[in-house]
Amino acid sequence: MAPALWAGIFFEEHSGRFRAMPVMLGVLCVLVIAYRYYSAFLAHKVARLDDARPTPAHTLRDGQNYDPTGRWVLFGHHFAAISGAGPLIGPVLAIQFGYMPGLLWLLIGVCLAGAVQDMLVLAASVRRQGKSLAEIARAELGPWANLVVSAAILFIVLIALAGLGIVVVKALGGEEVKLTAGMQVRLPDGQNPQEDEERSTGEHVVYHFPPKCQVRYPDAKKFTERSEDFLVQVPAETPLEVRVHADGWRGVTLPARCKQIVKGSSWGTFTIACTIPIALFVGLYMYRIRKGHVVEASLIGAVAVVAATVFGRLIPGSPLEPFFSLTRQQTILALVAYGFFASVLPVWLLLCPRDYLSSFLKIGTIALLVVGVIIANPTLKAPPLDKVFKGDGPTFKGDLFPFVFICIMCGAVSGFHSLVSSGTTPKMINKESDIRPIGYGAMLMESLVGVVALVAAASLDPKLYFDINTDLAEVAKYQPKLNKLYDELKQQGGSDPLHKVGVREPHQLPVEHDLAEVERLVGGEQLRGRTGGAVTLAVGMALIFTDALRWTGLAIEEVMQYWYHFAIMFEALFILTTIDAGTRIARFLLQEAAGKVNRKYAKTDWLPGAIVSTLVVTGGWGALIATGSIDTIWPMFGIANQLLAVIALALVTTLLINSGRQRYAWVTLLPMLWVISTTMTAGVQLVSYRFPQMIRDGKVLAGTLNIAFTVFVIACVGTLLLMAVARWLTALRQAAPNYPGERPA
Repeated sequence: MAPALWAGIFFEEHSGRFRAMPVMLGVLCVLVIAYRYYSAFLAHKVARLDDARPTPAHTLRDGQNYDPTGRWVLFGHHFAAISGAGPLIGPVLAIQFGYMPGLLWLLIGVCLAGAVQDMLVLAASVRRQGKSLAEIARAELGPWANLVVSAAILFIVLIALAGLGIVVVKALGGEEVKLTAGMQVRLPDGQNPQEDEERSTGEHVVYHFPPKCQVRYPDAKKFTERSEDFLVQVPAETPLEVRVHADGWRGVTLPARCKQIVKGSSWGTFTIACTIPIALFVGLYMYRIRKGHVVEASLIGAVAVVAATVFGRLIPGSPLEPFFSLTRQQTILALVAYGFFASVLPVWLLLCPRDYLSSFLKIGTIALLVVGVIIANPTLKAPPLDKVFKGDGPTFKGDLFPFVFICIMCGAVSGFHSLVSSGTTPKMINKESDIRPIGYGAMLMESLVGVVALVAAASLDPKLYFDINTDLAEVAKYQPKLNKLYDELKQQGGSDPLHKVGVREPHQLPVEHDLAEVERLVGGEQLRGRTGGAVTLAVGMALIFTDALRWTGLAIEEVMQYWYHFAIMFEALFILTTIDAGTRIARFLLQEAAGKVNRKYAKTDWLPGAIVSTLVVTGGWGALIATGSIDTIWPMFGIANQLLAVIALALVTTLLINSGRQRYAWVTLLPMLWVISTTMTAGVQLVSYRFPQMIRDGKVLAGTLNIAFTVFVIACVGTLLLMAVARWLTALRQAAPNYPGERPA
């Protein structure tokens, strides 16, 4: 009995596939070992942390920016600052390649690259009075390096904001997706498409197709079932005609210029919109109404957020629905408007309280997910290595190498962390020994977030995963490969009668194959074609939470819709937090640059300068979102982010060599070389093939912007690397100088 019990914990009975709990426990063991041994080596041998050396929090203490802070309080601040939406979205998109490549990269990347970068940049900044990455570049490589790094950071922040913003747009905004002319729709017996008079106009007729229709694209050999109902917009001059075709099926053939209408998520938009006045009220409560009463403000904020999620259920079908069911363009405008006001308003009014609320949600939800995975122990239904899509697929265009490393950046290695590690955190380090748990430990925690997201996505049935993550405009292109994948999984035991609703064992997840049933369980949201990762993760989280509580015997599937919208709000809140902070950072960088021409612009509290620079920043990332898609912006975001990691690792390598510790330069040089190989390969492929193809397909502005941004960032990093290599060679040819605060090796 015992062997069978252990086998059931590790493997699914009918297919032999791995379960999630043993994987999660194995990941925790690897992270603990890395922290115990490798971070100790970095602390004692490489960084040479010494509590006898005073930190800038003490030597420059001003009670505002420089202030000694307790280890665990600062750990929470640092983790909240570095752990954005990246580790949630990247691993979800990378499931296209199978779960094993992403899992290995999350573990190996964080232990040997990401956490190393964060810890050593933090140590370098602490040793240099809390200076920024750009100032460290000036000190180690000269003023031109400062200019290059500053320009690269500005452009990288813009690309990152676009990458995060489009995730929100795909999760909440409605769309009108072009359908292939000649697509055939076979109707269920006795049912016909019905005209939707409310949505029809003089130019278009909108038809409502019933569930269980089957579609076949031109040149395809077989029909594929659409389990859910859907809306199709047809030109008025070519109305649909139901007829019986020569091979015996009854249905319609779509004419040219048809579009599928995807409704926006009014529930999700309402809930997220409510977090803005909630954050404003919490800020006023903490800083004006009941100054210093943080616990009261926290409780009010938490209750209000939960209430917004619950009451959002009343929005669909109500008179308020048109105000919150936004189109893609309306969602982009709302996002840009939010970014503008959040950047201009005082930080205490919106930015700080929103960060505070998101920190509670972040830590609490991730803890719930870890516990939920251990209790539910879901099967990892995605293949370990997806051979069908290892070269190209619907979620990510490109080969497994290098794009799995570009898709997953945050959680493995993230250049943006170097901005935090050389920003607020080094100014609050109480003693140097705190650098190890805060720099290395917080990054390991973010990797755990990425693993949890990967497990949630890998536990979904592959058909459900690809139904959500395949762009409706590209279904015809990828349907043959999708059919091949499903057939292979079925032959391997990936589909059996136990997968039907209500027939499986209590410990197994409900509803995987039937997208229509999942849509019903999450409150009637349209899920097909919701690319971007956020919706997929929310569905995976809702299923795990639901299954983890199945042992109670309660009607828990009825509350799955609330889990789903809580998850959407949880993800979007993180992204909006990053957008408002990132927009403000980019605004400061732009004002600093403009201040060299007009000194007034350098004053961050000068309102005209703040407004003009914020308009430029929000207009920049808003234009990227409007002209791009998730499969073009996310790779560019990944490349930009990891090129910033190259800059950070190159600067730390320079610092080690300049201070006579070249024997340890390999700890940053080797990960830097690996990240260069992946990002440069991906960059060349995008600039040479993908983006020019966009121009040939008629997306001239989008393709041109993508090429310009990517080439500029690559050129900046290449220039900095040449400066760094020249400095290394010079330093190695002569005795390395002893920098202030450093000891010779």
